[in-house]
Amino acid sequence: MAVEKRIGVIGGGSWATALTKVLSENNDLTYWWHRNPEAAEHIRNYRHNPNYLRAVEFDPERLAVSSDIDEVIKACDVLIVAIPSAFVHSTFERVKPASLKGKAVFSAVKGIIPEFHSIPARYFHKEFGVPYDKIGVICGPCHAEEVAMERLSFLTIAGMNEENASFLAERLSTRYMKTSTSEDLFGAEIAAVLKNIYAIAAGVCGGLGYGDNFRALLISAAIIEMERFLDKVNPFHRDVSEGPYLGDLLVTAYSKFSRNRTFGYMLGKGYSVKAAQLEMEMIAEGYYATKSLYEMNKKFEVDMPIAEAVYNIIYQRISPVVEMRILADKLG
Repeated sequence: MAVEKRIGVIGGGSWATALTKVLSENNDLTYWWHRNPEAAEHIRNYRHNPNYLRAVEFDPERLAVSSDIDEVIKACDVLIVAIPSAFVHSTFERVKPASLKGKAVFSAVKGIIPEFHSIPARYFHKEFGVPYDKIGVICGPCHAEEVAMERLSFLTIAGMNEENASFLAERLSTRYMKTSTSEDLFGAEIAAVLKNIYAIAAGVCGGLGYGDNFRALLISAAIIEMERFLDKVNPFHRDVSEGPYLGDLLVTAYSKFSRNRTFGYMLGKGYSVKAAQLEMEMIAEGYYATKSLYEMNKKFEVDMPIAEAVYNIIYQRISPVVEMRILADKLG
């Protein structure tokens, strides 16, 4: 009789909470690592995350919650990393590469590891020696808040190993969560990074008072820009009109739950970068991704006017009014 693979979630935020909710409905036991011991204890005692998606109630008999990352890694065959990209390296820098040997690692980070300007797949391969066929990525279109409300949502599990991707897709499938698989590991992960940058641009436009007409043009140009970059970085037969690309871009650029759109909206309204970050109290992945992508593109030299405009606003402190006028002339 085959032994059931044990799954662990690394992270205590809203996305980690949403994924743990789904997994705990489908598995007899799901392992869950929290950085904060008090939060882990609270979940064990009161059945919900005290900091994120508080309405989600867990069955403590189906969870093994711990603040010891080595304990969770050791216990699991499959690890889902769902922490902000800015904290991935600080979380894993004390983890020994040998402890990840034989493990399947799936990234739900949707960002770039800023210390290395590297997508998570490359980070876990280079720094920990995890083979690419043991690495996967979890893509949307899917917001944690809608998962918590059990609204119909969609996930694509991308990875080179079809067996691993299919296993996780099955484990994440519920009546309100539809899942599919893809072989486009790198393209799906880079697209998840790019859509956050484009969502910031969409938010800036909203904050400046641009209407639906320009925003539609912006998103149309963004998916073309995304395809251009993906084809240069990772030539692979992909249809960017599918869910992990256009679908994830649309929901991130338009949804009220999008942190990146909200961050951009605040910049458009005149907030400084620091003030917007402080008021949000949550991390907009596009902030880090914008700089890392800018550095990456020095090598590839892809024409990316939208990503460049966001970089200029955030890191060059160019007025959003001026930058969006320049961008509008380029796109129009």
